[in-house]
Amino acid sequence: MAREPKKATAEATAEATATAAGAVGKPAIDHDLIRELARLLDETGLTEIEFERDGQRVRVARQTPAAAAAPPTRTAAASEESASVASAEADDADPANHPGTVTSPMVGIAFRGPEPGARPYVEVGGRVRAGDTLLIIEAMKTMNQIPAPRGGTVTQILIEDGQPVEFGEPLMIIE
Repeated sequence: MAREPKKATAEATAEATATAAGAVGKPAIDHDLIRELARLLDETGLTEIEFERDGQRVRVARQTPAAAAAPPTRTAAASEESASVASAEADDADPANHPGTVTSPMVGIAFRGPEPGARPYVEVGGRVRAGDTLLIIEAMKTMNQIPAPRGGTVTQILIEDGQPVEFGEPLMIIE
């Protein structure tokens, strides 16, 4: 008699497992769901999508080598784009080496104006004198005015208002 309850328990466990994997009689893998997710990848241009419902998770990912099978004209255009991006990144690296670069003297949050919504201290094309306030960096709840190290014209502002900055990060260029 002790074996009969154990048998019933084993059947209940098997039924619970089948129910968790999906309804009894349905395959464990929902091919229609996978096809629908693959269509979504095509429509949206995503490379990966994951879906979970009733404890069942499906992840569909597109392999990146498929992009290499694109037509040659698209590959040439992509290489031109990457070359222009590389040159733009090289231009972005130049401000750090520019002799007129003003760098951050501390870690904090840079603010271009004295308060939110106020006019910035300086704009591109504006003239500054040595000692004029360029911006404020908030560090440890203290507002630190950053003075212009030299006089000249602001040619580039390399930060956004409210942006976190690191020590030595280029903030702007004065020529």
